[in-house]
Amino acid sequence: MQGLKKKRRVQIILLTIVALVVATIMIGIAMKDGINYFRSPSEVVDAPPGPNETFRIGGLVEDGSLERGAGESVRFAVTDGAASVPVVFRGILPDLFGEGQGMVGTGSYVGGTFEATEILAKHDESYMPKEVVDALKEQGVYVEPES
Repeated sequence: MQGLKKKRRVQIILLTIVALVVATIMIGIAMKDGINYFRSPSEVVDAPPGPNETFRIGGLVEDGSLERGAGESVRFAVTDGAASVPVVFRGILPDLFGEGQGMVGTGSYVGGTFEATEILAKHDESYMPKEVVDALKEQGVYVEPES
């Protein structure tokens, strides 16, 4: 009788461990698909990501680069002061989007052009995403906004 209880207890513990391992693996796989890493234009130019990798890019919209195409197609370049990456976006841009303004885009880098699926622009005069500020500070081109 005593041996049967011990054997049953060991089986339950092993089953629990296997269930926890499987659950952890499934959570890891699910999170891997949902993580979008941030890159500055310099990082994209120095080490181009694969065309199947979805990531975020941020910086300033380069002055003189904004071209509106037919329909909702837009082309522009995003820069961090050291490098510039061409961007293509098909969709409606945020109202505050413009040249010289901070932006963050989500998409993939295909054939030397960032194909954006989503564009975010700053929401007021002083806001800029933390990742963009950090990238601009690394390049030495960030200027603190006046209060």
